[in-house]
Amino acid sequence: MDYIFPPQAPSSVPVKGESAQFPVNRVFCVGRNYAAHAAEMGGEVDREAPWYFMKSATAVCASGQTVPYPPGTSNFHYEMELAVALGGDAFEISTDDAMAVVYGYACALDMTRRDRQQDGKDNRRPWDLGKDIENGAVIAPITKAADLDDLAGRRIQLAVNGDTKQDATLDDMVWSVAEIISHLSRYYHLQAGDMILTGTPAGVGPVVAGDVMDGQIDGLDPVQHRLSDQ
Repeated sequence: MDYIFPPQAPSSVPVKGESAQFPVNRVFCVGRNYAAHAAEMGGEVDREAPWYFMKSATAVCASGQTVPYPPGTSNFHYEMELAVALGGDAFEISTDDAMAVVYGYACALDMTRRDRQQDGKDNRRPWDLGKDIENGAVIAPITKAADLDDLAGRRIQLAVNGDTKQDATLDDMVWSVAEIISHLSRYYHLQAGDMILTGTPAGVGPVVAGDVMDGQIDGLDPVQHRLSDQ
C-alpha cells in the first residue's frame, strides 16, 4: 500500500524475558478506581460501574527516559498505576472468563496536566489536554501473566526524589482487573495490544523539572521517569 508520507512506527513496550516487543494498540485508563484518591480529588467513587478516559498510543514512553517538562501546564502530576496488557480479543466477555485475555502486567505512570484537567472539570469539557500528553503514559517492561501469581495483596508505591508519596495495595482497587475488562468489553471489541491503566492510589502530587519518579509494584519491574532540568 502507498502512503502520502511514511506512517509512524507503532508504539511498543518491552516484555521481560522476550526479545520481541509488545505492540500497543489503545490505552484505556480507569478513573477513580481507588476511593482514597477519589476523595483527595474532591470526588467519590461511582460504585455502579467503572468509567474511562483514553491516552493515544503515541503517548507511550519507555521507563527510564528523561523527557522535558510538558508545555501548557504549571501543575504536572504523577499517578502510579498497574497496567494490564491484553493478549487476546474480547467482546462482551464475562468476569469469569476475562483473565484469559490478559497477556501481562506492568508498572505505569499516568502523567497528568492537573490544571488542564481541572479546566475540563470546571467547564464540563473533555480531559484530553489534561491526560493525553506526549510521554504521558510511562510503561515499564511487561511481566507475562503466566510468570506472576495472584495480584492480591501486592503493594503499589511511588517515590519522588527518594521520598515516598504513594503507598497502597492492589486490593484497594474498587474494580478488579476482571471486572474492568468485562465491563469495558461491553463497549469495545477489545484486541490484543490494548492496554488498561487501572487507576491510582491516594498521594498524587506535582513534579517539576529535574525531579525523578520511581514506582514499583511487588513482583513487577519498576518504572522510572525523569524530567529534564533544561
